Amino acid sequence: MRILMTGANGTVGAPLKAYFESQGHEVIGWNRKEVPILEYQPMEDFVRQIKPNVLYHLAIPSTHTGRENESWLVNYEWTSELAWITKIFQIKFIFTSTAMVFSDAAKGPFTIQSKPDAESGYGYEKRLAEARSVFQNPSTIVARLGWQIGEKAGTNNMIDFFDRKMKTDGEIVASKKWLPACSFQIDTVHALAKLMDFPPGLYLIDSNRKSSFYEIATALNKRHGNRWSIKPGEHFVFDQRMIDERLAVPPLSVHLPELI
Repeated sequence: MRILMTGANGTVGAPLKAYFESQGHEVIGWNRKEVPILEYQPMEDFVRQIKPNVLYHLAIPSTHTGRENESWLVNYEWTSELAWITKIFQIKFIFTSTAMVFSDAAKGPFTIQSKPDAESGYGYEKRLAEARSVFQNPSTIVARLGWQIGEKAGTNNMIDFFDRKMKTDGEIVASKKWLPACSFQIDTVHALAKLMDFPPGLYLIDSNRKSSFYEIATALNKRHGNRWSIKPGEHFVFDQRMIDERLAVPPLSVHLPELI
């Protein structure tokens, strides 16, 4: 299997690439320096040359270049073009979106029937990109992801957030009223790999069954040697959980028994 992947060095892309390669698949990362995303024809030519069986579109504008409207270009325009290219070449297209397509005022937990309502920022761009990708290519698979939990810092996951907050604030105030959409990176990777064999449509990847951010943060703190100062709060009230039984994503407690 030949897989073309954007964002292959990112939080989810790096472990997904490693997993596919361990299974004997060939993974080719999209290098934006070599194949820029401002012009359509070079992108089409590149995909025609590679001839992938599937294109995983994971990239976000994590490294800013100062280009005007860069976030919109990466999150929306590029997604639209890739959806069209995969349609004309009949390549399976899997696009990762986010739980942030729902605003903080939305009422969770969310299902595939829940209507996204984000009106600004990253979530808004991803919300529009979801609709656009399906319009361009009705065979698109959209996978909404929550916050990623890694085994260590270094990939912009929840552990990195805790380390940054300790450096800037000296503590982490974790809301007992927030149930975040989140999953361990390895479970996200396995779910995304399964989607290669799933029909077109929307899928939700979330391992959080019932835990608040405070409970998750406290459990992770125990696992990592109590290296952070975690304090309870009630400043953020939001049920962000996403429910989708089709992928059978394991609950957080499988990798985090401290939650039990």
